[in-house]
Amino acid sequence: MKINILLPYKEKFDENKASSVSITVKNNLLHTKFLSDIRVYGQNVENPLFKNNFEGIKYSIFSLKSRNLFLAHKMLKMISKESSEKQLIEIHNRPYLIEQIAKNSNFPITLFLHNDPQTMKGSKSVKDRQNILEKCEAVFCVSEFIKNKFLEGISIKTEKVYVLYNGVDRKIKKFPKKKKEILFVGRLVSEKGADLYVQTLRSVASNFPDWNFGLIGSFRLGEHKNTNSYAHRVIKNFKEIGSQAFFYGFKNQEFVEEKMKTASIIVIPSIWEEPFGLVAAEAMSNGISIIASKVGGMPEIIRDNGILIDNINYKKLRKNLIELLKDNSLRESYQQKAWKNFKLSSALSSKKLDDYRRIIFQNYY
Repeated sequence: MKINILLPYKEKFDENKASSVSITVKNNLLHTKFLSDIRVYGQNVENPLFKNNFEGIKYSIFSLKSRNLFLAHKMLKMISKESSEKQLIEIHNRPYLIEQIAKNSNFPITLFLHNDPQTMKGSKSVKDRQNILEKCEAVFCVSEFIKNKFLEGISIKTEKVYVLYNGVDRKIKKFPKKKKEILFVGRLVSEKGADLYVQTLRSVASNFPDWNFGLIGSFRLGEHKNTNSYAHRVIKNFKEIGSQAFFYGFKNQEFVEEKMKTASIIVIPSIWEEPFGLVAAEAMSNGISIIASKVGGMPEIIRDNGILIDNINYKKLRKNLIELLKDNSLRESYQQKAWKNFKLSSALSSKKLDDYRRIIFQNYY
């Protein structure tokens, strides 16, 4: 049997440029029992993750198809040449591709939703989502929040929709030694609240001269260019804090993991409905005190193991951050809570996914 994973074309399944969807797929591949049967299809990259399992496809400028449709058709052409008659197609975050793939293939299809389906082409309407349930064997959502969004207005075939939390690979066995450092990790866009993080730090930095502040991210994931005016302003304001501020730009997962090991506090001030919150899960795996917005799927990840702020704003964030900076015991208690109550391991997520795959193969073939 064969399992074919189709990534969004914009994803870079690359050692140095992977973003959340690619990281999640990579983490599952680390533990799956089906590794030798899996092919990942995505845009061609320089240093692919799991290079023996990856098919990098270059987009033709002469193609009349969109990049994602081009990628899907190339995948279908390649798997049609496979000798195995038992195959599964897993589509990540591109629901509108289901129609075309179902027309041109007799293999079972599953859909993985990493974002709000009501904002995505091919799943915005109730009719769209009912069509997905007709054509897919299963729909996997990264949180209950996303599952509820998908099922809104739907009453049939709801048993096909599952929550499969993204898994994180914890690489350390002992609670790490912490430094006096605060982190922000994410895209430098307004919905992630990067400006709110910087504004807050500018007001507290001089009162805590022994603390350092990190800003990891760029306007576009996988790129160091920060041409967007918002990102440019955020970076400029951050650097004006002075010698306590360290702007790192976009960094690969290995760098982020190293910084998270030693960071004491992480701030996740999103102002949009976060579908899951991979940064929060990674922070918990490294025992960091978390201050985050109470939005989307974030409360499912953090629960009572960090500080969740309703309707986050500058005043609320500043108040909570100062409390953590001043109160060592409070800060350390949240670090220990995060460390001890981390449950979202990639090994567990991968095992659950493998179990679902077995059921699909058994039921379909």
